[in-house]
This record gives sequence, structure tokens and C-alpha cells, in this order.
Amino acid sequence: MSRTIQIAIDGPSGAGKSTMARLLAQQLRFVYVDTGAMYRAVGLFAQRAGVEEEEIEAILPMLNEIQIDIQYVDGNQRIFLGGEDVSEAVRTEKSGRYASAVSALPAVRQFLLGLQRRLAENQNVIMDGRDIGTVILPQAQVKIFLTASPEERARRRFAELRQKGQPADYDQVYQDLLERDQRDSRRTAAPLRPAADAVTLDATAYSLEETLERMKQIIGEKTGYAV
Repeated sequence: MSRTIQIAIDGPSGAGKSTMARLLAQQLRFVYVDTGAMYRAVGLFAQRAGVEEEEIEAILPMLNEIQIDIQYVDGNQRIFLGGEDVSEAVRTEKSGRYASAVSALPAVRQFLLGLQRRLAENQNVIMDGRDIGTVILPQAQVKIFLTASPEERARRRFAELRQKGQPADYDQVYQDLLERDQRDSRRTAAPLRPAADAVTLDATAYSLEETLERMKQIIGEKTGYAV
């Protein structure tokens, strides 16, 4: 192909963006870029530095100390913080809350913007997050805003945590999700919203397989790429 294809998948927490992006990347043989893991890595740095969620701006003077690297091992993205593979450590609920907090800081978003765009320059990519189609890759040929009801998203997140053996309480997961939705949609820096030319896909009543097929259909319609 003479031109790379960029696919932007945005949406709220727990909608299944990362799962769908990984599956699509595998089937299309695209590179998957999980931007959420980058924010989680910054959040993990903040946790380890002793920064409280309520005082998250204390991370700003430390940004030049943060070293984040993305590597692909057996086709899977791994996230490194200061040379340490933190791909599992960033997946806790606490890291998710910290990721939401640091992502509201314009300086943090600017700090990661260059890395995110460089990853999409010379290869076909699928990138998921909350502002991919609006800020990171506004020129992407395919923009999908993937969502589901809060109850369904909380159910999926609860099941995911239990499957991983992590302690979880549905009511707390649901409340955390609502608070994160509010914080992500109301922040001044790149708030969560669909791009003007995005296709909104509500997957509340869809199975994983049905959601995947619908997304492949959208990609094919937008790009002509055989999926």
C-alpha cells in the first residue's frame, strides 16, 4: 500500500476498546498501540513517587524523569517504565484511577503526544484511547467511538478483574466507572467525546464476536481494506 492506514478507537472506560483493538490488529496484521497503558505508566510512576490522587499536579515537575518505552514481544505490546516491564503492574484498578487523574493534565498529554504520533507514522496502526480521533490522529481514515451502558461496562470490568484473580466488588467498580466517566468527559484537556466524523457503536447488546464483526465491517467500508 502506498499509504498507511490509521484506525482510531475511542470510548469510555470498560467499553472493550483494548480487547477489540488487539483482536483487530491480530486479524488485520496492524500494529496495536494501547495509549491507555502509557497514561497508566505515568500514573504508576506517580504512585511510586508518593503522589496522592488528590494532589496529582505534584507529578508535573517530575515529567522529565519519566522514561516510557513501547516494545513488541511476540506481536504483543509491552510497556516499560524506566526499563522495567510494567505491563501487568499498570492493570490494577488503582492504576486506572491514577491514569484518569494524570490524563486530565495538559502537560502530561503533551508529554505523551509525540511518542503516540511517532508510533503511527510509518506503519498501519490501530490506536485506542479517549482522544485518538479528536487529538492524536485526527487524520485517521477510520474513527470508531465504542461505548456501552455503564451497567454493562461495570459488569465486564468486574468479570475481568475476577478472572485475573484480583479482588473486586461490583458496586465499587460501578461507582469508580461513573466517576471516571465524569472526570474524562469534563476535563478541559481533550475531553472524552466522539470525533465529528466517528462512527458510534453501542455494544451493550452485542457479544464480543458481534462487536468485532461490526467493527471489521466499518473498517472495510471506510478503507476498502479486505477484512
